[in-house]
Amino acid sequence: MDHEEYKARTARGEYIAAGSEAHVFMTDAAREAQRITAEINGAYHTAGELRALFGELTGERVDDSFGLFPPFYTDFGRNIRIGKNVFINSGCCFQDQGGIELGDGCLIGHQVVIATLNHDLDPRKRGGMVPAPVRLGKNVWVGAHATILAGVTIGDNAVVAAGAVVTGDVPPDTVVGGVPARVIKKIGADMA
Repeated sequence: MDHEEYKARTARGEYIAAGSEAHVFMTDAAREAQRITAEINGAYHTAGELRALFGELTGERVDDSFGLFPPFYTDFGRNIRIGKNVFINSGCCFQDQGGIELGDGCLIGHQVVIATLNHDLDPRKRGGMVPAPVRLGKNVWVGAHATILAGVTIGDNAVVAAGAVVTGDVPPDTVVGGVPARVIKKIGADMA
């Protein structure tokens, strides 16, 4: 199995059984992500060096407009897609096996968690997982300490309030907050 085959399987939402070929591949890929994130987090780097390391982590070139304040944590790395003018603040944790897409202009606050896997509810198969992607549209702002769970899509220009736990899709041009997150208000057309 290679990264592309693994990503195709997770994009289809295929179940990852504990001990399966996909599970072993995921574990091995995590070791490589740990190596690169240790480099990102272990010393001072210029913005250009961070972009290069993040590109190594994701396996894709990162736009010159990308910004990152370490530390940053992920347990796969190769299933993160970053648009232009994206900024990720310090302490974020991305569990990206199921796929994470950040659209142009996204701002990700301190210690945001994005999770794309759910474990099996059956205790006999608890080690198994179901992947589901998280997609953020353009100009999404995610406040500090927010958590976005597997399968969520956040529409363009939306705001996720600090500390929110997002369990369902967020419409464009809205502010959501709370646990679980719910719509607090619409963003006016004159502001978007």
